[in-house]
Amino acid sequence: MKKIVMTLAFALALTGVNAQTESNGGFNKWSIEFAGGLTKPQRPFTAGYSTATPSPWVGDLGVRYMFNNKFGLKADFGYNSFTAKNNSLDFDSKYYRVDLQAVANLGRIMNFETWTNTFGLLGHAGFGYAQLRSDNFKGADEMGNFIAGVTGQIRLSNRVALTGDFSTILNASQDRTFDGASVEGNRGFSGLLFNGTIGLNVYLGKNTKHADWTVTSNDIIDTSALENKIADLEAQIKKIPAQKEVVIEKQVSNPQPTDNDLIKRMINDKYYSVYFDFNKTTPIENSTAAIDVVLNYLRKNPSASLDLVGYADQVGKADYNERLSNTRANNVKTIFEQAGIASSRLNVIANGADTSIKKDSDEARRLARRVTFIVK
Repeated sequence: MKKIVMTLAFALALTGVNAQTESNGGFNKWSIEFAGGLTKPQRPFTAGYSTATPSPWVGDLGVRYMFNNKFGLKADFGYNSFTAKNNSLDFDSKYYRVDLQAVANLGRIMNFETWTNTFGLLGHAGFGYAQLRSDNFKGADEMGNFIAGVTGQIRLSNRVALTGDFSTILNASQDRTFDGASVEGNRGFSGLLFNGTIGLNVYLGKNTKHADWTVTSNDIIDTSALENKIADLEAQIKKIPAQKEVVIEKQVSNPQPTDNDLIKRMINDKYYSVYFDFNKTTPIENSTAAIDVVLNYLRKNPSASLDLVGYADQVGKADYNERLSNTRANNVKTIFEQAGIASSRLNVIANGADTSIKKDSDEARRLARRVTFIVK
């Protein structure tokens, strides 16, 4: 019995962990970011002055440190050039800024790992110091600023990611217009400009992956649920009396449950299930332990038949989810057939979306994407 408990605990631990999981702390935290692109100063402007929409150009250089795989800080330096378009009075202004920003890895917070390992999303916001210089006035207009934006990412390798960023900057106490020709004297957040850039993130460190692309075990495993399942199983096993030797001549009217009976009950109670990634029909690698248990049972019990019940989560249309659940169950059936189990012993049931699982819970949706078994 103890062997069965250990086997079940191992299988549950495997099926509960997504194949993409990395160990906590085993990731790089530093990165260098540089980008360039287009800009558009919105206000303030003197009448008769304007820039192209958008206008070149803007440059940005930053250094980022992630405390974990969700949150971090970055310091960055930015440079904007503002020049007149054809029908504007001539001017040439430069805008310099230094900012300290908080960074949120929105891709991990929103569980992008359930559908992609290639695309990411960062959010950033913070405050800084800026200067505006122009050929229309001497010296520099000094101001504070607030910056906020989003950065899309495409992972090219474990060391480099292509980025596309859109940021909004608000200037406080901007005394000069962007063209530099007028004195505005505004003390609030009167200045407004937009930046759009394309660049690269270069990841530094000795580990394989950066925090941007790491999913830790804490993000996925519900350890309390796993412990409760194992404790429940142990309690069930303790209720089974120890088997005693029986004299051949004595008939037993109420035989005690056997190991075989227990395995069957655990299979039918969904202790062994096969799980899938979002919108995928191939079982995750860590579901092989559950498949092995059911396969061994079928081999030892050639008269037994099996229902394979497919499910999807509630994301998407009902007819699509029904087809998806059917394909998942058929793919698991194929695995059993290739392992030597006759097709006549295997029956596929497509149950579509599992409505008993909370739709708004990412953890619950992971549990919904599965194939369960009923031994007959």
